[in-house]
Amino acid sequence: MRSITISSSNGIIDLMKIKVAARHISYRTLFHTILILAFLLPFVFILTAIVTLEGVNKCSSFDCLGRRLGPRLLGRIDKSGRLVGDLYKILNQVSTEEIPDGLKLPESFSELISEMNSKKYNAKDLALIIKGMMEKSEEEIKVSKFAELMNKHFAASAIPKGIHCLSLRLTDEYSSNAHARRQLPSPELLPSLSNNSYYHFVLSTDNILAASVVVTSAVQSFLKPEKIVFHVITDKKTYAAMHSWFALNPISPAIVEVKGVHQFDWLTRENVPVLEAVENHNGIRNYYHGNHIAGANLSETTPRIFASKLQARSPKYISLLNHLRIYLPELFPHLDKVVFLDDDVVVQRDLSPLWKIDLGGKVNGAVETCVGEDEWNLKSNLTMWKLGTLPPALIAFKGHVQVIDPSWHMLGLGYQNKTNIESVKKAAVIHYNGQSKPWLQIGFAHLRPFWTKYVNYSNDFIRNCHILE
Repeated sequence: MRSITISSSNGIIDLMKIKVAARHISYRTLFHTILILAFLLPFVFILTAIVTLEGVNKCSSFDCLGRRLGPRLLGRIDKSGRLVGDLYKILNQVSTEEIPDGLKLPESFSELISEMNSKKYNAKDLALIIKGMMEKSEEEIKVSKFAELMNKHFAASAIPKGIHCLSLRLTDEYSSNAHARRQLPSPELLPSLSNNSYYHFVLSTDNILAASVVVTSAVQSFLKPEKIVFHVITDKKTYAAMHSWFALNPISPAIVEVKGVHQFDWLTRENVPVLEAVENHNGIRNYYHGNHIAGANLSETTPRIFASKLQARSPKYISLLNHLRIYLPELFPHLDKVVFLDDDVVVQRDLSPLWKIDLGGKVNGAVETCVGEDEWNLKSNLTMWKLGTLPPALIAFKGHVQVIDPSWHMLGLGYQNKTNIESVKKAAVIHYNGQSKPWLQIGFAHLRPFWTKYVNYSNDFIRNCHILE
């Protein structure tokens, strides 16, 4: 017990006796302390284990352990972000500098690490080396991409060995087999060729296998296949083989006519002067058949632009067969309405409703596939013909095209690898426009079955020529 004297303001002295607790730790305080330690110790052990796994076991002192655990326990920020910022500043400084001539660049990442250890680069030299390695890799990738695009262009333009074999064998059959030369169609069916109560299709191609798929798919998808008439037009060199195929493999009950361009009296140089000009113009021929890289500055172009330029140089654009669609009224003057099909399509639905579509007095009905400027320079010295029939057709039919429902025609199966399969199944006509045709090795494997299902692999000619094997 201690006495404490407290003086009041009025001079009277009051004596008060106050009990002061002895200095000792109570059981309650001890219990709370143990409880808190029991709660924190598991976290300490966990952090210690994490640090050990990260390499703390290499530390030889408590000081090292403290440096590792301290920031974690106190919530301090990792300094790695600051290192990244410093690295950015160094790299940004050399971004506009040229790589010194004669600077030897490591060939690999491991070689770079080895040289960093042995040569002790300063920060700027290291940044220049990293920049040089990146630029070298980018250039190699770009050159490789250009080479890939060229190889794909050649693969798309070439005739596969199997299809060439098919043409040769059928041509030989035409000369030796009278049945292969029989009249198409038979004499009693000739009136149907100009009968407007039938559904008339026009197909212009020199690809026998592709023609077979188009005709077969259309016939199998039609509700009244006996009312179909196919007018297949081909060039002079393919005529015998094309005729042999449809003579030996009739697609009943449809009617098929095969004609060569040389058999149309109307197709003369006088009637089609622009075609003669395109075929004989040296500049145009060099554009399609010349060196596609000569004169091209690859360092100032991108693979995407280069690919589009190669696509525009497909030799098919100066083929007479590609331009025949413009002259359908002159080639078939007795028919009121025809449907023109490209040779890289597959018909999956009955197309007879197309004949019931009201064109509103317009001469052409088509699915709208692009919207943009269609103004072309008519004083372009045949430049507008370099893309085939599209530019002149846009000029000729401007204001005369009736847009039809897009479900009739699905494009892109020859260049869009990620085409939606469900959309493909629903489309009336699927179109393999682009380089990756289904009969080529570069065709998309997951889209090819929609085309190959109409190929008769049991046919002797198909089997002997090893088509798509």
